Amino acid sequence: MLLIALNLRPTITGIGPLLAQISDDLGTTEAALGALAAVPLIAFAVVSPLAHVLSARFGMSRTVMFSLLLLGAGTVWRSLPGLVANLWLGTALIGASIAVVNVLMPAVIKRDFADRVPSMTAAFTACLSGMGAVASGVVVPISHIEAGGSTLGWRAALLWTGALLPFAVVAWIASLRSQPRHQKPLERRAASGIWRDPLAWQVLLYMGLQSMTFYMLVTWFAPIAQSLGRSEVVAGLDVMIYQLFCFGGSLIVPLLLRGSFGRFAAAAIPALTLVGILGLIALPELFLLWAVICGVGCGAALGMSLSLFSLRARTHQSASALSGMAQSGGYLIAAVGPIAFGALVTVSGGWLASLVLVGLVLAGQVVTGLFVGRDRFVLER
Repeated sequence: MLLIALNLRPTITGIGPLLAQISDDLGTTEAALGALAAVPLIAFAVVSPLAHVLSARFGMSRTVMFSLLLLGAGTVWRSLPGLVANLWLGTALIGASIAVVNVLMPAVIKRDFADRVPSMTAAFTACLSGMGAVASGVVVPISHIEAGGSTLGWRAALLWTGALLPFAVVAWIASLRSQPRHQKPLERRAASGIWRDPLAWQVLLYMGLQSMTFYMLVTWFAPIAQSLGRSEVVAGLDVMIYQLFCFGGSLIVPLLLRGSFGRFAAAAIPALTLVGILGLIALPELFLLWAVICGVGCGAALGMSLSLFSLRARTHQSASALSGMAQSGGYLIAAVGPIAFGALVTVSGGWLASLVLVGLVLAGQVVTGLFVGRDRFVLER
């Protein structure tokens, strides 16, 4: 499970620090490539509802295995030279395969670690964020490695983001032997009724707003840092530091959920990130400090979102249905983020309007957090 988590972010987070190289090579603007960062999110939105159906047909474990194999295929396809379409279509396949795994892993945690959901979700999220951070920090140095009289370039750097995938595939296939041959079928009511549940819609909105914030920042933090005079390599390291603190933020979620404060944790987390964004607007010269604060908040927000899939469901079948719904609609909301951020940069010629957009998204997440923090369960009406 944790090996899989290590492979769910690098193929996406490695794009942001390489935007300048990709735009120079393809002859387009970095702002236009904001749409590239949205491709996986659109794939998440389209494919996530199918994960529940595929799991019912083939079982959760086998569906995860086939999705990992497709993730590997997409990673290779995206890095093939030649057609520009390879970059876009490969990225779409990456997004589609990750979407299925994203949906099913919270249900796997609910099924296999029912008595330790917050702690196991925190460990899963930490691995996810941590490896995403490593990818952001090393893709630029990898692209500059000399080989055969020339540099490896951005294609080889993006190919590297799938380096750990074979290990995850082998480990997961080995784990299939310990899975029961006949698993309880998915609940029809969970699949059909989840879209009519008000609480599920609140979880969906919380998921969407936190994802929108994360992907706007992870895509555009490097260009912002470069505009402040930081080199390409240092800007990539800035994004890595941001995600390393996402790693730390994800680990504090089980602590925040303890006691009476747990009721307000979902609202307090985005409030912290909002402080970082306001600081970046007011004192951009302290970029690294605000990146750290945003990292803690965004990491905790992801951990909270994934925890809600299990904490707001009685069974792993309901958790799977809630996860599929919330990630489908949530990532559809999130896909707007990088595109809107880039469009505002193009129109305004600066970062202020785009950062104000991030602040408004976070304010909406704070309000939504007050609702999803209540101790209730989906499909109980």
